[in-house]
Amino acid sequence: MRDDSHLPAALQGLRIPLVASPLFIISVPELVIAQCKAGIVGSFPALNAREAEGEPPLLEAWLKQINEELDRHNQENPDNPAAPFAVNQIVHRSNARLERDLEICAKWKVPIWITSLGARVEVNEAAHSCGGIVLHDIINNMFAKKAISKGADGLVAVAAGAGGHAGPQSPFALIREIREWFDGPLLLSGAISNGESLLAARALGADLGYMGSPFIATHEANAQQGYKDMIVASGADDIVTSSLFTGVSGNYLKPSIAAAGMDADNLPSADASSMNFGSDREKPKAWKEIWGSGQGIGTVDAVTNVATLVDRVAREYQEAGNKLAAEF
Repeated sequence: MRDDSHLPAALQGLRIPLVASPLFIISVPELVIAQCKAGIVGSFPALNAREAEGEPPLLEAWLKQINEELDRHNQENPDNPAAPFAVNQIVHRSNARLERDLEICAKWKVPIWITSLGARVEVNEAAHSCGGIVLHDIINNMFAKKAISKGADGLVAVAAGAGGHAGPQSPFALIREIREWFDGPLLLSGAISNGESLLAARALGADLGYMGSPFIATHEANAQQGYKDMIVASGADDIVTSSLFTGVSGNYLKPSIAAAGMDADNLPSADASSMNFGSDREKPKAWKEIWGSGQGIGTVDAVTNVATLVDRVAREYQEAGNKLAAEF
């Protein structure tokens, strides 16, 4: 097993080395709190907290709710404290809320910041100003080096098979290239859905796994029941990669594309200039109508609660580790 002593305190002491990835629309306080109580890092995109015009920022209310509930849990369970949580910031120029959301997260001393679609010094400085750490998600070694040069503390390597905005590279190539020069916190995303795949991520050189799609099929997730059921019923063959819906290549469930009246095998492409998170669009919206998913959902066989899901992954992780140790 890889020594975790080099990791920031926020990433140490987890039940298993796992971060729940931020799921657009789906990750809400109920899901995040359940993930943290189960002993893994829970997360949500700041853009999920959307208030009506003229109302106070919902993001602030969410952070208050999460902090208070986790503090209550820790007081009642001193021997089983909750894991910390993370907030994902979309750094792309289309995010008009970024500056405001950075200020709110700094005010509430968010412990882990996950940044996406752009590496910016001022975002990292905002996180560091309140004692937070920054994990930047990347799809290749060039972007990894750029993120660290701009002050990110760690990396999320988004490899082939990941849900949402996935990268094209094999995790075997991506992780090893990064580890040639970077010994800081490194997470792996890409079809991690059980304990065996989590152990494999560690064997490759990642410190933690980054798992999203299985959490869609939980009771705490803010997803339509049809979405949850589709995750359970689908496998890797049901995933299609397309740039049409956001301008960035992403992985989606074919049945959801078909339900929108489109041919999943003959989709046109789009470029990043069409990206506009959260706005109205003429074509079906990702992730509200076109449902994202990674290739690892073949291991998801039922809609369950977060605690049960994490229990399963933890058990599989331990059993896989024991088996490997016995063989070697």
